[in-house]
Amino acid sequence: QVQLVESGGGLVQAGGSLRLSCVASGGIFSINAMGWYRQAPGNKRELVARITRDGIANYADSVKGRFTISRDNAKNTVVLQMNSLKPEDTDVYYCNAGIVMPLREVAYWGQGTQVTVSS
Repeated sequence: QVQLVESGGGLVQAGGSLRLSCVASGGIFSINAMGWYRQAPGNKRELVARITRDGIANYADSVKGRFTISRDNAKNTVVLQMNSLKPEDTDVYYCNAGIVMPLREVAYWGQGTQVTVSS
């Protein structure tokens, strides 16, 4: 069974930095896109950053210039470096990975890691 485990969330003051890491495991041969999403209670899950297998990244407008997504295909890991954090970045952050299966791609999600930014 594939599982994604996030780490690196926590409490930080505005202007600070956090680095979120997500490691996929479970007999994975290939992963397509990986990304980070965030969701607050009552809100829709929204894209924060996404990166293709070949390293092409895109970001939500609200985080451009502050967040950087990267991945290590050999380690099945995706990292989100978050700088200049703002209180509005407070959310639960979820890792997503598109796992290549024999006849389809399956999206897997991590359990989420809490990011809280105080003013």
